[in-house]
Amino acid sequence: MNITRKQNIIISNPETKDFLADAFYPEEGEKLPLIIFVHGYKGYKDWGAWNLLAERFAEAGFFFVKFNFSHNGTTIEDPHNFADLEAFGNNNYSKELSDLGAVIDYFSKHEKVDDHKIIVIGHSRGGGISIIKTYEDERINGLITFASVDTLDRFPKNEAFEQWKNEGVYYVINGRTKQEMPHYFQLYENYERDIHRFDVERATEMAKAHFLIIHGTYDESVSVKNAEHLHLLHPNSELYLIENADHTFGAKEPWEKEVLPKDLEDAVDRSIKFIKEKIVNE
Repeated sequence: MNITRKQNIIISNPETKDFLADAFYPEEGEKLPLIIFVHGYKGYKDWGAWNLLAERFAEAGFFFVKFNFSHNGTTIEDPHNFADLEAFGNNNYSKELSDLGAVIDYFSKHEKVDDHKIIVIGHSRGGGISIIKTYEDERINGLITFASVDTLDRFPKNEAFEQWKNEGVYYVINGRTKQEMPHYFQLYENYERDIHRFDVERATEMAKAHFLIIHGTYDESVSVKNAEHLHLLHPNSELYLIENADHTFGAKEPWEKEVLPKDLEDAVDRSIKFIKEKIVNE
């Protein structure tokens, strides 16, 4: 199968700023289901094994898109590094939802895309964003979460919160790059101003799309209890737990092997099966 790979496509979003996206899809065949992959906190489209992930979904007959949020800290010129920490500090949930909407708008019009079959896959915090967007946007008829959070209220508490409020910024050390990554208080103000919109639990209960929840039982960043909670909130969802899998399903940055890690391959295989059963053959 011949796969087309178009990387670093510039997407313009007047509500935020320009950002990059990649599209992987088979050259042959008619209109294809559109899968959009939403990265998580401190993530980006070229992280770890995400290119291999894109290849697998394209080989399975899908039009697969991954993208950088406009304010994830990468830049158009340097998409592989956190070269713009000021943008990272000014990121918020409104901007991420706006960017995801811009990606859907852009690729749903592609001549190879079946715009009646749109699936969103969200990893980690990107899972929470994906759940909210699925509730808000009726074009999305498939939702898959990889190690998703069950709330976007993941802020410092008590004294740490007061310090953040008073100083206007708190920093998180990136374990891989050792950068001090800023979070300006506007992130919380944005959340508080639109708190009902950002209610992941409510969006989970209300979402109409077919829903698959995938989580590792050894997730060190987002407890598997988040997945179990999402499943309780949306009883028609499917819960698929991968025994002993971690937060990134065995992937890391850089990923130098030519095959997916076993746990991520398991997640991809289950996702492909779900999409074909629930959406393609519906």
